[in-house]
Amino acid sequence: MNHGINNIKKEFVPEWAKKVVWYQIFPERFRNGDSNSDPTKDDLKGAWPHDYSSPWQIHPWGSDWYKLQPYEKKNGKGIWFNIQRRRYGGDLKGIFDKLDYLQDLGISAIYLTPVFESPSSHKYDSASYHHIDPNFGPDPDGDRIIIASEKPYISSSWKWTSADRFMLKLIKEIHKRKMYIIFDGVFNHMGLNSPAFQDVMKNQPKSKYKNWFKIISWDNDKTYTKFDYTGWQGVKELPELDQDENGIAAGPKKYIFEITKRWMDPYNNGNTKAGIDGWRLDVASLIKHPFWKDWRRSVKTINPNAYITGEIIQPINSLKPYLNGDEFDAVMNYNFAFASAEFFVSENKNISVSSFDRKLNNLRKAFPGGVEYVQQNLFGSHDSNRLASHIVNRNLEVFRNWPKYFKISKATNREYLTRKPDKYEIKIQKLMVIFQMTFIGAPMIYYGDEAGMWGANDPCSRKPMIWDDINYEDEVYRPDQTKKKKHDKVEFNKDLYNHYKKLIQIRNKNIALQLGSFNTLLTDDENNVYAFSRNYGNELVIIVLNNSKRLKKVLLSNLNAESFEDQLNNETFKTANGDFKFNVKGKWGRVLVKIR
Repeated sequence: MNHGINNIKKEFVPEWAKKVVWYQIFPERFRNGDSNSDPTKDDLKGAWPHDYSSPWQIHPWGSDWYKLQPYEKKNGKGIWFNIQRRRYGGDLKGIFDKLDYLQDLGISAIYLTPVFESPSSHKYDSASYHHIDPNFGPDPDGDRIIIASEKPYISSSWKWTSADRFMLKLIKEIHKRKMYIIFDGVFNHMGLNSPAFQDVMKNQPKSKYKNWFKIISWDNDKTYTKFDYTGWQGVKELPELDQDENGIAAGPKKYIFEITKRWMDPYNNGNTKAGIDGWRLDVASLIKHPFWKDWRRSVKTINPNAYITGEIIQPINSLKPYLNGDEFDAVMNYNFAFASAEFFVSENKNISVSSFDRKLNNLRKAFPGGVEYVQQNLFGSHDSNRLASHIVNRNLEVFRNWPKYFKISKATNREYLTRKPDKYEIKIQKLMVIFQMTFIGAPMIYYGDEAGMWGANDPCSRKPMIWDDINYEDEVYRPDQTKKKKHDKVEFNKDLYNHYKKLIQIRNKNIALQLGSFNTLLTDDENNVYAFSRNYGNELVIIVLNNSKRLKKVLLSNLNAESFEDQLNNETFKTANGDFKFNVKGKWGRVLVKIR
């Protein structure tokens, strides 16, 4: 379908991905649906901080985040050590049970951070790619017996565990609801528990998997060397897969292609509706382009409508090689987040309306083939501080300076404010949501942002989800274990949820907001007012954003419409000879839909 923007090259993106609203779930922290499958202390083996002897238990879901529990105090370690040992018991049953919640919110696509077998809470250290983590399913002990009976890299020996089958059940239910789901493909590295890496550590250069990993040196008494290898960013829990000039080495490449098929066509009969709808690719820029080109061909052969998005936090020019039609369909759109932060969030280094419009224009026109319509437009993720806390700490550092911002936005920084956002800060968040749901691209919500969750960068952005049927302790403790004078009440923010829901509903019912062209109507730098239109056929939607603190009068001229319905504020307006005058409250907006 041709939309008039960037169609020099034939479109190569899946049409469905233009219309969805994404919801990112961190499974271990979303919902504990089955306490019988909770991990045990033994299930932590292989994950940092490698303490398997100190007292341990499933962490109370509603507990104060920075408060050390009695079992944690017994090991004598601080908060950052103990947070990494915590498990809250989130699982697939929890996600399944909350599909009604997601559907009521208006969500139509789900991105799950890693779900494969792994000892950590984040699961970026996979033991395997062909099994769902046993603790995410109903029978962890039985699943581990099944897994032990297989030959891990001979696909003909693979079986379906209870967790695997529950995942297929979840996929089926998601598709039944006309929703989509993608997995996180972590193909740059594996974990310490992977059978291949275990074999390498045991058998050293005699291992048949010696060419799978980036080995620096072997144990050798004659040369006085010790076994060493490259871990992702120096993290030894994440041994990197080896690469040649074509990308991932032959052995792990074959394995990755086989598990790709397994989860996209699980019954190996061409019924791709039984499998996932695509992939999000972790640290994608670290893997060489030839691999991604081969892998895309394989993915699109299995399912031509599959969606491929990459995690690449780089400027536009660095993204172009990935988004030319032979690798990815989209990326997690951090450049959208950076520009949005500079306009809506930052105060001492903010940009003008005109500058914001130019940045958005450059981003929209950067890529061919319909890419701009399927980019995952996010404000934050599991790898950044939450949107609410970003707003609280709005003058900390420029978000676009990613490496510096990543470090400075952690709660280990004593200057970082870990408090709950106030009413004004939530108003800023609401204004940003108005923009997110009306701009070109597919909006992506990080779980809990709609419920009022706040938190510093990893690990504090990964708190357990706030649900209205769980009682939560106030947040009293700071990271240094001192107490706040003002306690922060933790509860589901229904008003914010309803705002997200209303904007998602507006997006879902107006095709112009999904597929329409984009035209700038007003860049009023003096009043900090921005207006643009989305056009599709006879449909016209005008979005007006007042980024100032005060009410502003707005005039739009030469409009080809007699009347508009403001679907955000539930008002109706008439134009006068094509001119349209109205007010917009401070830190608020209007979504004006042409009445035919």
